[in-house]
Amino acid sequence: MKNIIEIKDLRFSYPAEIDGDEPVEVLRGINLEIAEGEFVAVLGHNGSGKSTLAKHLNGILVPSSGKVLVDGIDTADENKLFELRQCAGMVFQNPDNQIVSSIVEEDVAFALENLGVPYEEMRKRVDDALRDVRMYDFRMHSPSQLSGGQKQRVAIAGIIAMRPKCIILDEPTAMLDPQGRREVMATVKRLNRDYGTTIVLITHFMDEAAACGRVVVMEKGKAILDGTPEEVFAHVELLKKMRLDVPQVTELVHELRKEGFELPADIITEEECVEALMKLFGKA
Repeated sequence: MKNIIEIKDLRFSYPAEIDGDEPVEVLRGINLEIAEGEFVAVLGHNGSGKSTLAKHLNGILVPSSGKVLVDGIDTADENKLFELRQCAGMVFQNPDNQIVSSIVEEDVAFALENLGVPYEEMRKRVDDALRDVRMYDFRMHSPSQLSGGQKQRVAIAGIIAMRPKCIILDEPTAMLDPQGRREVMATVKRLNRDYGTTIVLITHFMDEAAACGRVVVMEKGKAILDGTPEEVFAHVELLKKMRLDVPQVTELVHELRKEGFELPADIITEEECVEALMKLFGKA
């Protein structure tokens, strides 16, 4: 399958805050390829570089060295910035920072109006996007009347109305309650499953990462682990050293294995754990 994102030896430093100090290197030689239609979680604690990486994927930041290509577009090419942001949409942590209109459907239409999309086409895209995120019935509401999860779904609708091939979400559930988190994750999963939209999810929630098809773990500006959730979460001790939790089921299995129980190391769901225990004790 074709790669939609190609990152080659990406390095990035923020300028020194005080004259005479050295620049702060945040990304240290990232190499990463993401295929069309993948659902990838980028995991790491605060300061690992994951949000800085995300901002390179739609041109908010450009590499200090190395190269980032999105659908063949060099993100450092200022002449291609408009094309890039139509291809790769970005959703941020705080939905209030992305909502600009006083009516939901007007907010979703905002970018399309700026692009000069004809009214009939714009009307269809707005309605389709709101239906996709299950917010069509709220189209005439004020965003101020919505919950945090609903606002974030409106922000996602504004992105998908642009018909991007890829959506980058930078900790979109960090400010939401559990219900809001579930709503947003269900929306993102549906976009990936039903439309094949490539999803790059920046998160520090293990349960969200476990629901993705692939997990990349970052530490000190480098990609340390890269694989399926089962493969990545099997590295329990390494993840703990990086101050990251693992799913509770994975931790339980890890402790049982240390006590001599012969269980697979790649268990990440309660169902898998129950099945493995039943087999172990001859009850399956």
